[in-house]
Amino acid sequence: MDLPDTPTLVRTALADALALLLPVVCAGCGASDSSLCEDCRRALQPQPVRRFIHADGGPIPVWSALPFEGVPARVLRAIKEEGRTPLVRMLAPAMRATWERSGAEECAVVPLPTSHGSYRRRGYRVPDLLAAQTGQPVARLLRIARRAGDQRGLDRAARRANVAGSLRAVAPGPHRLRAVVLDDVVTTGATIAEAVRALRDAGVDVMGAVTAAATPRRAAAG
Repeated sequence: MDLPDTPTLVRTALADALALLLPVVCAGCGASDSSLCEDCRRALQPQPVRRFIHADGGPIPVWSALPFEGVPARVLRAIKEEGRTPLVRMLAPAMRATWERSGAEECAVVPLPTSHGSYRRRGYRVPDLLAAQTGQPVARLLRIARRAGDQRGLDRAARRANVAGSLRAVAPGPHRLRAVVLDDVVTTGATIAEAVRALRDAGVDVMGAVTAAATPRRAAAG
C-alpha cells in the first residue's frame, strides 16, 4: 500500500493549521465561519450512480458518488484549485458508500496520475487524496507516458484520440491484482478508458472505476 508523500502530508498539515487562524467561508455556499456548513454537508450525502464506458476488452462500470453540480462541484473545485485539502474528509462517507455499492471491496484502488504541471502548481494529487477516503489499499501503478492536450471543448471521439497512449502502468508483481481505477470527475470516460487499457496491458484485472463525481448529463442511474 502506498503512503502519502512527505510534501503532501506537510501541505495538508499547514492547511489544517491555517484553517484555525484565518477566517473561513463555506466552500459550498460562501457562508462565514465554517469550512462547510451543515446544509452543504447534507448535500454531500452519497448519491451513487452507475454508468458504463467502452474500454479495452469491453464495457466497464463506473460508479460515481455525487453529481458534479451545485455544492459537490464547488467543494471539488475548492479542493483542486484553492488548496482546501481538509475538505476531502467531507467526501469520505460518499466515497466509501459508493465503493461498497460498486462491490469492489476486495480490489486495490489505482488513482489516476496527476500531470507534472498540476502537481507543481498544487503540491498534491487530488485522486490520491480521494483514494485514501475509500479505506482500501492504494496501488499507484499508473504513470504518464506522454502529455495529453487540454480536453475542454473536445467531443467524445476527440477526447479518446487525445489521451490514447498517454498512460502506462507498472506491473504489480508476480501475483495477479484485481483493481479499480479512481478519478475525481468523469465526463466522457476517455481518461478512465485509457487507464484501463494501460493497466490491462500490464496484467492487471480491472473490475471498473469509481469517481467522486460525474457530470450529470453523462451519468446514468443504475
